[in-house]
Amino acid sequence: MKIQIVNGPNINLLGKREPGIYGSRDFESFLEELRKAYPDVEIHYFQSNVEGLMIDKLQEVGFDVDGIILNAGAYTHTSIALQDCIRAIPAPVVEVHISNVHSRESFRHVSMISCACKGVILGFGLDSYRLALEALLKR
Repeated sequence: MKIQIVNGPNINLLGKREPGIYGSRDFESFLEELRKAYPDVEIHYFQSNVEGLMIDKLQEVGFDVDGIILNAGAYTHTSIALQDCIRAIPAPVVEVHISNVHSRESFRHVSMISCACKGVILGFGLDSYRLALEALLKR
């Protein structure tokens, strides 16, 4: 099984950015553990702070992978372009968030991409990615 993780803006700063919200762990060390825990799953990773590059990646892999785990960061709340892209590709997309966006600022309560995703997992820290992977493995 092939799974693509796509992370959006500022996820490259995990471990440094607002550790009270996002934790003190960087994504690369978490990804290494995730790959070890699921040796039979080919897990690919991409991160960009640029919306268009995220769309390019989704279009590139969305016809070939078995699922996509997407943390669009702040683009979650603004990007109709990402929503359109998710609708255009056959791979199921699970939206993830590290924090519980519903316990934060009100502008974070609205997702422009949820309606195009297979499901949404949020608020479980980096474990949200593992839960998304489990959901894709069971579909």
